[in-house]
Amino acid sequence: MVKRPDPVGAHYGLRDWVIQRVSAVVMLLYTLYLIALAIASGGPSYSLLAALRTSTPFRLASFVFMTALLYHAWIGVRDIYMDYLHAAGVRLALESITVIVLVAYLGWTIQILWGGA
Repeated sequence: MVKRPDPVGAHYGLRDWVIQRVSAVVMLLYTLYLIALAIASGGPSYSLLAALRTSTPFRLASFVFMTALLYHAWIGVRDIYMDYLHAAGVRLALESITVIVLVAYLGWTIQILWGGA
């Protein structure tokens, strides 16, 4: 592993590499789950999604998928920032904005899955 000085503290390496792979597997399994449900019910349809939306296991699976997707995105975007933005202040500002946006997406996911209507 290469040791490089970084004023923001980039010491993630293997842990984030593993998380990227695990989150990708979670997203793949969820996608296969949706495809299998669609095939088993005769194809994708609005009525299928409407019925699934009321199912707690589907809501939990969807929440886990979105959490994995957002964490996967965070690691990827953060790595891009660390590789290409050398000004620590700019990088920190963009990382902060990215975290705020990703947390907002997670909140929106919760609202969609467990909100009314």
